[in-house]
Amino acid sequence: MPKIFTTLDKIKPAYDVTYKVVLFICKLLLIADILITTMSVIGRYVPFIPDPAWTEEVVLTCMSYMAVLSAALAIRRGAHIRMTAFDVYLPKIAVKVLDILADLAVCILGVIMMVVGWNYATTLGGRGFYVSMPWLSRFWMYFPVPLAGIAMIIFEIEALYNHIKSFFVKEEN
Repeated sequence: MPKIFTTLDKIKPAYDVTYKVVLFICKLLLIADILITTMSVIGRYVPFIPDPAWTEEVVLTCMSYMAVLSAALAIRRGAHIRMTAFDVYLPKIAVKVLDILADLAVCILGVIMMVVGWNYATTLGGRGFYVSMPWLSRFWMYFPVPLAGIAMIIFEIEALYNHIKSFFVKEEN
């Protein structure tokens, strides 16, 4: 059985690249957030620097992308919030089974985010426009939800694979 895991482990670099791309996007969004907010604040107090009306909506949109994408990054690192208080009292096999159940639940949440989020982005978001930028569709305001759902599914598949692999492959110290 471990031979199949050595074959499937060859996909790990794709997960690493996906993680790095999502992390890079979050870093760019954070930089954009800081620069736009700085420009907006300075524009309120310095007369010759403009304070465009679109800054608040763009900053909030960038923050929504960062929030949901960073949740997907936390899944990859195993840093998401979870209850582990009783893990020391339970048998290791029970903890592994419960981890798989938790990962399945989060994966289902990712599917729901992808499907329902895409529905909102294409219907509700497709009809509306940003108030300060009437040429830009609100699709981009709702798009982070299905995007994060896809990222969560990808990283949860890896987590589930690692949990299943731990049943068949003994860990080395």
